[in-house]
Amino acid sequence: MFNKRTLPLAAIVLLVVACSDVQEHTAPAVHDRDSVSVMTSYGVNTLISDSGVIKYRIVTERWDVNTAKNPSRWSFEKGVFFEQFDEKFHVQGYIQADTAWYYDQKKLWHLRGRVRIRNVNGMLYESEELYWDGVNHEFYSNVFSRVTTPERTMEGTYFLSDEKMTHYTVSNSKGSFEREDMTGETKDEASKGAAPADTAQHLAPQRPQLTKHAKRQ
Repeated sequence: MFNKRTLPLAAIVLLVVACSDVQEHTAPAVHDRDSVSVMTSYGVNTLISDSGVIKYRIVTERWDVNTAKNPSRWSFEKGVFFEQFDEKFHVQGYIQADTAWYYDQKKLWHLRGRVRIRNVNGMLYESEELYWDGVNHEFYSNVFSRVTTPERTMEGTYFLSDEKMTHYTVSNSKGSFEREDMTGETKDEASKGAAPADTAQHLAPQRPQLTKHAKRQ
């Protein structure tokens, strides 16, 4: 049996042993700033200008700006809606997507999920993914896309177009076509001052993996 003097010593030994078995569960330190946005805005409805001319209205539920990521980007993970204007502030069409990222240094938009574009001629573009290149002023996609106009419907797995969606190419395509689609002829131009008619090319089926500019005319 322990006497009165040994009891405190035994208690101290047991306490030290018990404490030495305790393991701390801590998360690793966060050193990168990649997850930190320098700006987060909610309920955005604003106008965007280019060279002093208002060209777009942007509407989004949430807008994050992150300059720490490589490359830096704007994120619209709650969806985004654009209206496009001409020089006289007339609406020329709209663009919408469920999610979007804008790489500001590259001037490149990446649109994902129920991408829809309508231009001034009534052409409707639908896809699940689309890129908008602000340097080369073009749209392109390597996934299934559908183009619907008052005259035709076209579907394909590669799409390339100018920014106005009036001159475009669809390859690996199927759908209904008019004779001028196959011959390259165009209809008579609309009256002076009207928007130019859209022109499309139907290309023979090709291998599904295409480079971005493989079909550029």
